[in-house]
Amino acid sequence: MNKINAVYVSLLALIVALVALVVCIVSYNKDSNVEQALNDNPEMIINAMQKYEQVQRENALKEAKELLAQSADELYNNENDGILGNPEGKVVLVEFFDFSCGYCHRIYPILKNVVAKNSDLKLVVKPLAFLSPMSQYAAKASLAAKEQGKFAEVYSAIFEIEGPLTEAKIDEAAVLAGADLEQLKTDMESEKVNNTLADVSALASKVRISGVPTLVLNGEIIQTLDEVVLQQAIDAAK
Repeated sequence: MNKINAVYVSLLALIVALVALVVCIVSYNKDSNVEQALNDNPEMIINAMQKYEQVQRENALKEAKELLAQSADELYNNENDGILGNPEGKVVLVEFFDFSCGYCHRIYPILKNVVAKNSDLKLVVKPLAFLSPMSQYAAKASLAAKEQGKFAEVYSAIFEIEGPLTEAKIDEAAVLAGADLEQLKTDMESEKVNNTLADVSALASKVRISGVPTLVLNGEIIQTLDEVVLQQAIDAAK
């Protein structure tokens, strides 16, 4: 469930396509000039590979859109999810993220800005925990903070921690955000919090989220770290 694995899969698919092309050439009538044409125009192989990759991307996007549509209720209406912005907002943006993800830290201020600028935006944030041991601790802390009505505060406080995450830093951030630490730690081990994390992980696998951060808006995946691009997508969804 990461971008490195996705790259490996894509490379493997391209290699398979190239091998198939070579096999076709070898199997072709020996009197044909296909081999000579390829020798004279090697870019034909590159073009074929690029076309194959494009078709694979288009098929993947189509399949992802269908899976997202089938999982709409889980995406947008899980009452255990963390919510930022307007809970009744007409435009719903979903973020799959990991607190240990560098790109998630880069998009955090962007999301913070678009929430502030769009009063009708509901941001549903779904924490994953696979990049480091601290990912799970941070995710549990944020979800447990929701039980105290402090999700947004603790979510922001964790993202604003400088340097690598540690339990001590997360605890301190939660307290500074107004959470009761003793209650937070109790709720972090609750069945509700653990089930919520498991549900997010299962949903991410179901809709084939391949990396973080992944944004879903209006039933489509948006891959961007550009606030202008994201705002344009939000405007189009209104």
